[in-house]
Amino acid sequence: MLNIVLFGPPGAGKGTQAVKLVEKYKLVHLSTGDIFRANIKGGTELGKLAKNYMNAGNLVPDEVTIGMLESEVNKQTNSKGFIFDGFPRTTAQAQALDKFLSGKTLSISLTLALEVDEEELTKRIILRGKESGRADDQNESIVRNRVKEYSNKTSPLKEFYKKQNKLRTVNGIGSIDEIFEKLCKEIDNGGK
Repeated sequence: MLNIVLFGPPGAGKGTQAVKLVEKYKLVHLSTGDIFRANIKGGTELGKLAKNYMNAGNLVPDEVTIGMLESEVNKQTNSKGFIFDGFPRTTAQAQALDKFLSGKTLSISLTLALEVDEEELTKRIILRGKESGRADDQNESIVRNRVKEYSNKTSPLKEFYKKQNKLRTVNGIGSIDEIFEKLCKEIDNGGK
């Protein structure tokens, strides 16, 4: 079973690449954002709990997020594997994910980190904001702050997977297909 953590800063192209990887490798895409929205919309107990935290302006605690993720993984009994998108974001979450997966005799096969410099990310997000109409994606100072926040929080996560020899960085600049080819090469080579 192929289980991939896909991460990168806002605007790196994770969503675009995840769709292509899911199609090629027949994996289940687990996006924490999508899972949150589905649980909240579906009125699940975890969704109600998450909504209470979010409405109060607080981050959803790890145990709630992990509970939702576990529920989604458990629904997929015939899966060839998963792409975890947007999770884990911290070392504590990575440890919890490892513990949960090991209980199912599974593990993370590979962590793919899309690397894009801050200037390129800023340009991409502002362009995306203009196309989508999202105000937060059009404010350069907010965008730069989000990129810095991502960098600060994920540095320890990179080290976590690096110590497990599962981290592979991929240059996220180029055409969608060029980046996809680089990601596939890492997967097909077993991350070697």
